[in-house]
Amino acid sequence: VAGTGGEEASLFAMDIFKMYEKYSQNNGWKFDTIDIMESAVKGYKEASGTISGSGVYGKLKFESGIHRVQRVPVTEKSGRVHTSAVSVAVLPQADEVDVQLRNEDLRIDTYRSGGSGGQSVNTTDSAVRITHLPTGTVVAIQDERSQHQNKAKALKVLRARLYELERHRLHADRSKLRSEQIGSGDRSERIRTYNFPQGRVTDHRVGVTHHSIVDVMEGESLDVFIEALLLQEEMDAIASFAS
Repeated sequence: VAGTGGEEASLFAMDIFKMYEKYSQNNGWKFDTIDIMESAVKGYKEASGTISGSGVYGKLKFESGIHRVQRVPVTEKSGRVHTSAVSVAVLPQADEVDVQLRNEDLRIDTYRSGGSGGQSVNTTDSAVRITHLPTGTVVAIQDERSQHQNKAKALKVLRARLYELERHRLHADRSKLRSEQIGSGDRSERIRTYNFPQGRVTDHRVGVTHHSIVDVMEGESLDVFIEALLLQEEMDAIASFAS
């Protein structure tokens, strides 16, 4: 969750973050705060957390996008209604990187270990060089006494290097997905508007309006929108299948 538009946006970002915390509690999910960057008025410039439980992503995936707020800020002296926005990104939890080494992806070469000055220190081909063909990663080990030990060590090092490669790739993919979900922060990209003076919340994707903004912010009526979006998703899938 990130506020886009000054102190009022940061205060609304805090409200939205707490709305998801309450909604999680209402659903029996586990909500953990990861990081909060506070603003000067004790709002949230940016906040992130994890939510664990049954069906979490299936429901909350619809929350990604721009949430627009219309209300009189606490910092406003003349009582004018201001419009600001908050960006929300919902990402599925990344699974632990699982590195599978398949025999057909490996080329294993053995050679004699070299001593100082290139001298051969033994008469057996105990040194091992393993090439991971899909990525071109090469690991060579010759400091153990036997070929078996060198191969085991080389595989361990290779697995660690591939783990890092995959971890960086996943991180880049998640960063790209987050940027796509948040968009530019432009209020015209809004998915939902929270109008406090009129006490209503409208989801622009399904044209649904709920007239108790308090219930929504308490995490009690968020399902009004989520269920409509789930139904829309199901109808779109049926229409797509039929065509």
